[in-house]
Amino acid sequence: MAQRRAPSKGFARTSSLLTQRIRKASESRGFAQSRLLTHWEEVVGEDIASIARPVNVSYGRQGFGATLTLLTTGAQAPILEMQKEQIRAKVNAVYGYNAISRVKITQTAPTGFAEGRAVFDRPVAPRKPEPSPEIKAAAAQSAGGVKSDDLRNALERLAQNVLTKSQN
Repeated sequence: MAQRRAPSKGFARTSSLLTQRIRKASESRGFAQSRLLTHWEEVVGEDIASIARPVNVSYGRQGFGATLTLLTTGAQAPILEMQKEQIRAKVNAVYGYNAISRVKITQTAPTGFAEGRAVFDRPVAPRKPEPSPEIKAAAAQSAGGVKSDDLRNALERLAQNVLTKSQN
């Protein structure tokens, strides 16, 4: 006897509606991991993400690793050229194995060929204000009994965030 699913009353998460479309669009450009496109800034860091975008992943005939093509402006290309190995390592960390063996840099004008598609200036998210000394002291006191420095620092940051949010 087939089990009956609970009705969803017509509601679905937006992410579940877009997952297939994102996967299809990214696979057409060779991206096996769509996370590389959707979380590019988290993968390579703000400094590199502000000057470069992933364009394509192409696979060679022998199948010994892929080539990641990055789009950047001409002035930023030398900076990226020096960081190719770090970019490759960060991208391979997303894939979970050495999928990318080569990083290729493509240069274009700041506005690109498709009317602004290559513009890399993104609005920077506003930085969080520094917590007050009272909040810092309370957070340090709450995590004071922890012996591990890393864990204590993480707990202090968590306590600062919680205390800051509760004041607002």
